Amino acid sequence: MKSWFKSGAPWVWLNACAVSVSILMVIGLLALITVRGLGHFWPADLAEFTYTERDGGTSHLVGEFHESEEVSAEQLKATGDLNIGDSPWITRHLIKTGNRDVSGMDFRWVIESRISSLSYPETLVVIERREWGNLYGYLDSIQEAGRTVAEGEAAWEAFQERLTRTEDIFSQIRAIEKDEIGSINSSVERLRLAKRKLELAGDDDPAKLAIIADEEAGLQSRYDALQKALIEHYKAIGRDSITVTVADGRQVQVPLAKIVRTYRPNAMSTMDKIGHYFAKLWEFVSDDPREANTEGGIFPAIFGTIMMVMLMSVFVTPFGVVAAIYLREYARQGWLTRTIRIAVNNLAGVPSIVYGIFGLGFFVYFLGGNIDQLFFPEALPAPTMGTPGILWASLTLALLTVPVVIVATEEGLSRVPRAVREGSLALGATKVETLWRTVLPMASPAIMTGLILAIARAAGEVAPLMLVGVVKLAPALPLDGDFPYLHLDRKFMHLGFHIYDVGFQSPNVEAARPLVYATALLLVLVIVALNLAAIAIRNRLREKYKSLEH
Repeated sequence: MKSWFKSGAPWVWLNACAVSVSILMVIGLLALITVRGLGHFWPADLAEFTYTERDGGTSHLVGEFHESEEVSAEQLKATGDLNIGDSPWITRHLIKTGNRDVSGMDFRWVIESRISSLSYPETLVVIERREWGNLYGYLDSIQEAGRTVAEGEAAWEAFQERLTRTEDIFSQIRAIEKDEIGSINSSVERLRLAKRKLELAGDDDPAKLAIIADEEAGLQSRYDALQKALIEHYKAIGRDSITVTVADGRQVQVPLAKIVRTYRPNAMSTMDKIGHYFAKLWEFVSDDPREANTEGGIFPAIFGTIMMVMLMSVFVTPFGVVAAIYLREYARQGWLTRTIRIAVNNLAGVPSIVYGIFGLGFFVYFLGGNIDQLFFPEALPAPTMGTPGILWASLTLALLTVPVVIVATEEGLSRVPRAVREGSLALGATKVETLWRTVLPMASPAIMTGLILAIARAAGEVAPLMLVGVVKLAPALPLDGDFPYLHLDRKFMHLGFHIYDVGFQSPNVEAARPLVYATALLLVLVIVALNLAAIAIRNRLREKYKSLEH
């Protein structure tokens, strides 16, 4: 036994066990967020049942069984619920009842033993709305301009046709408001700043002012035409509505303009549910959020995360590589260089929120404020660059991750054989040529390794971004069709902050919980995709220069 310990085999097995446990924990975590996140989009069946309340009265409820748990009878009695029977453990279910505008809440707990007359009628309808969440009930009739045009089962087919028409009109309204009118507003603001710039310069040239006035008149004409088109669209979209009977017997009228989609889950086949599932999944990754980020999609957050990481990579790579080249190739190797290396290594351990505070003070207030004074005086006192935005967020994260790139690049430079350098110099190349044409290409796999580590850390950071640019909901993307196309001063959405906001700041915790898992899974997938792309580039570079290392 003593010789076995001396051989080191126990430590090998111990390390193998530790690695295995770590892998299993990672797999378990990924499985948890995958099941919880992706399961949210499956259309659950709607149950209808009678429920006995704690005071002995009865209620008629309709909803989805969301989750179940076992609780002790003592715990329920402590809340004042005494009508629970003699069992020491009680099964209760969390029911998504929807209809928040009718009942005031869309989730409630029910005790299983009090449920009676449970059924799953095929005519129960789920109506996803743009406001107030889901509505559950029975479709009674459909109205056109206040006049009933279909009732009962015949209303369902007419409802589907009119909803498709309404969705088309709504898409046209959204395109006009968000794209065309948004572009006009951007142009109007640009002309306002141009006129203000002339005023500050004391330039009252009538020709220049006339050009601006002509452009403003043209924009106003376009705006008036779009406003007329919007009025017509809103008249058309506000024409139809439906009447729905909810669980307590009340009738609710819902305009079709407020409806996203509708379906009958109890009457859907397996293929219908699969189609609905992928439609919801596509909406999640391609649409804008709604209902305080608890419904709809998260495309702006995906776009903002990827764009910020790409900008950060553009900034951090040259800074980190140049610093590493200086430390390894040019700086005299003494106590000062060792001190700088220690400082760089220590920077990697500084809390990220400290970088956020530095970014806010230096990049936003100092650098951005001075840029506004020099280049955007016509916009003052409204800041242009002197406000948090995606540029400052990218620079802050570049500063946060630059130690990783420096260390990885230095390691790569140190692995380039000295004979390669000497051979290049012997053939007449200068030191700069040797470095640029021989050493750096051979060290490029290590540079890509540093970039991979930087991406992995930066993509998941949230604390510094809360200070330098990320917001709960961004009205416009940093990249669009309006000049200058890439708007580095704009605020943006981020998947990590979206998880924090939905998980801890949402007014509807139960509705937001599945989206936390789904967004976390998507963030992991985005990081993995970015890393795999960088790894593929690194492997190609490694294969290309492998022969030079031997």
